[in-house]
Amino acid sequence: MEFTHFLGCYMPDPTYGGKQLYDDMIEQSILADKIGYSGVAVPEHHLINLLMLPSPLQMAVKLAAVTKHVDLITSVAVLPIHDMRILAGEIVQADMLCDERLVLGIGRGAFPYEVGRLGTDIAETRPKMLESQKVLEALLTKEEVSWDGDYYQFEPLTIMPRPTRKIPTMVAAMAPDAIFYAAKNGYSIQTTPLSGDHSVLLQQVESFKKGKEAGGAASANISLSLQRGMYVARDQRDAQAKLEYAYEYYKRFENIRGPGVIKNGVIEALPREQTIEQLAENLMIATAPEVVDRLSIYQEVGIDSVFLPCNYGQPNAETMEMMERFAAEVMPHFNQQPKQAVF
Repeated sequence: MEFTHFLGCYMPDPTYGGKQLYDDMIEQSILADKIGYSGVAVPEHHLINLLMLPSPLQMAVKLAAVTKHVDLITSVAVLPIHDMRILAGEIVQADMLCDERLVLGIGRGAFPYEVGRLGTDIAETRPKMLESQKVLEALLTKEEVSWDGDYYQFEPLTIMPRPTRKIPTMVAAMAPDAIFYAAKNGYSIQTTPLSGDHSVLLQQVESFKKGKEAGGAASANISLSLQRGMYVARDQRDAQAKLEYAYEYYKRFENIRGPGVIKNGVIEALPREQTIEQLAENLMIATAPEVVDRLSIYQEVGIDSVFLPCNYGQPNAETMEMMERFAAEVMPHFNQQPKQAVF
């Protein structure tokens, strides 16, 4: 099982500033490359101070210049808010500038406020995503593509530059039927049960396995990645402190997934029905032995890679220290020995 560092890009205090936040993300990515993570995952979100990264491809190109080994994974490019004729060329260019380390994660979008303000109702994102995905695949693999659909109508065109390879693509999906459909069609999957219990994850894994089997040879090499919040704490007191940070984070996360109470780009922290104790059951905020135990369960059910968000508003220095602890005390249990990159 491999591990990907997920760039949280969370700025609870707007006075901290985007420049400093992005410097932190770059510093974390350089460290991830040096100590053995297999990838760095870059989100895409707009108009908000949580997961605040409007251009994942720009960030991927920047990270390619300062790293040597990690895959650079969009997690995810939100297709319904883009024009595929523009995005396709940007993807090809980014892959070239990333020395072909780009992995394209795509999805429909998760936040009604965000996609709504950008012109697409959340209820429309699934059909728009499905058509956009087909258009994007055609543009990336064929020349003189024309289209006559519900969302796209255009005369024959060829995106430039042309791809130098088939860019690895992953689909973000949570619903079992969506996971099955994407896996059957040869796409690797990024998923998460969010606040769902273990039975939800097992349904997602089973749908992936059935889709992979149904896809035959075209799906033989696809993989299943799980996103799960994590923080390897020094001790129980540190774990409790980070859990409190996470609880404040999720007051904003659930707001943006639901009512969308935003002021000047800052998501308000709204009361949550879920208690802090219940949240602790969904996240891996614990000491190293406990994190190893939780990850072992994921490995046993068939997860190939775990995407690990760990930025809940704590100081960047503490996050960097935690990453070192994860590499030294957790990775070796999963045949992921810490390594030093040569610069």
